[in-house]
Amino acid sequence: MRTVFFVSDSTGITAETLGNALLAQFEGIQYRAVTLPFINELRHAKEARETIDAAFSEEAERPLVFSTLTNPEALEAVSRSNALVLDLFSVFLRPLETELNRGSTHAMGRFHGMVDRENYEIRIEAMDFALNHDDGVGTHHYEHSDIILVGVSRSGKTPTCVYLAMQFGLRAANYPLTPEDLAHGGLPRVLRGHESRIYGLTIEPERLQQIRQARRPDSSYSSLAQCHREVRVVNEMFRQHHIPVLDTTNMSIEEISSRILRDTGLKRRFY
Repeated sequence: MRTVFFVSDSTGITAETLGNALLAQFEGIQYRAVTLPFINELRHAKEARETIDAAFSEEAERPLVFSTLTNPEALEAVSRSNALVLDLFSVFLRPLETELNRGSTHAMGRFHGMVDRENYEIRIEAMDFALNHDDGVGTHHYEHSDIILVGVSRSGKTPTCVYLAMQFGLRAANYPLTPEDLAHGGLPRVLRGHESRIYGLTIEPERLQQIRQARRPDSSYSSLAQCHREVRVVNEMFRQHHIPVLDTTNMSIEEISSRILRDTGLKRRFY
């Protein structure tokens, strides 16, 4: 199995994101991913090169290296590895410098560092809101939310709220529709008056049953019949109250979040 290195002078998140997006275009490729963050000095770059060369020696197959190094000396050292080294920044920075008629700063960690305190505070505040309004908690503060995700238990509400907070700075709450809520019929009282903020998540009963079975095996909660009933009743509730709804069955958290932003018109609060 080929080894893929993500090398960065900061967190490595950008290298991982771009590298994995590119590799996803090749079906059937299996690889061992290794992230080498904070390669911000020449001595660290030489150590990274030794690690990459060791992988080449062990596997007899050239590793792939996705680099977002901004230090020219560090990049040169890593580029001498026995590997295919892809300098992701130079691909974009050079034409941008030409078009914008100015040089780039080549500063380390500008995007994922704390270069903008205001944006950092927005993210932290959004995360606090998501965690304090998870799973039906803090319903008396729903008027401060940007969005309230509603759906049956295990339909993807919590991870989506956390992602919306982390990546977009949105104040996202979520409310689980329990069997008790469904037995009463209609929209739960705590959600009334917040219809404009509500966004529904649904899921195919068979997939819901698989997820619940892993959490509470062989229980009424995880039975296929219970899953069918809950999904049917919730979908009808969404229809009656004209609540926008998304089927999350075959979607990643990133895809769910992007669809929510597209459907609702909500905007990212920081960049």
